[in-house]
Amino acid sequence: MTISVLIADDQALVRMAFRSLLGTMPDIHVVGEAADGREAVDLARRTRPDVVLMDVRMPVMDGIEATRLITTTMSCRVLILTTFDLDEYAFAGLRAGGCGFLLKDVRPPVLHDAIRAVASGDAVLTPRITRGLVDRFAQLAPLPQGDAAGALFAELTAREKEVFHLIAAGLSNAEIAGRLFLTEATVKTHITRILAKLGLRDRVQVVIFSYEHGLRAS
Repeated sequence: MTISVLIADDQALVRMAFRSLLGTMPDIHVVGEAADGREAVDLARRTRPDVVLMDVRMPVMDGIEATRLITTTMSCRVLILTTFDLDEYAFAGLRAGGCGFLLKDVRPPVLHDAIRAVASGDAVLTPRITRGLVDRFAQLAPLPQGDAAGALFAELTAREKEVFHLIAAGLSNAEIAGRLFLTEATVKTHITRILAKLGLRDRVQVVIFSYEHGLRAS
């Protein structure tokens, strides 16, 4: 299957570098380049890419607003591009609907795997990055658990709640499997059920849901 990709970055050299790199990957096809967020939204509407590589800081419209417009009106999935690990806009991009983020100096094999994962419906958020988000939220007072969120969470089984908390703590599937003495396949099944019950898209949203609703493990 060929994966169509749209590149959005205000720096021409960066766009050129990504296009050149992606051109070496036989299962990926670049359908366009955008120099700002507005152009990214317009091109996404016209080309309907599978994945958008979205810079954050761009003129006319930033990548966060562009991500929100794309993910709420189209089926495209967005990977946030950032220069600095966990910069101030990265989490906002995830909240806007991004399914993960990459550093611009990402190694080619990692970029390739990330695009393929996102195109298949997964999220790209390594345990290290997740823990960074967790650390950032740990500095904030948890919000009161809303009735709707609490009711949804109550529908999870005891095991699913365990898996939920471990995802929110930044553990990978393999680490969760080791912690709970389960197979990775079983962990994936639990995660699928958790996402369905909570109406979430991926593990990125599990982290957000957990910390926005004060559902951290005690």
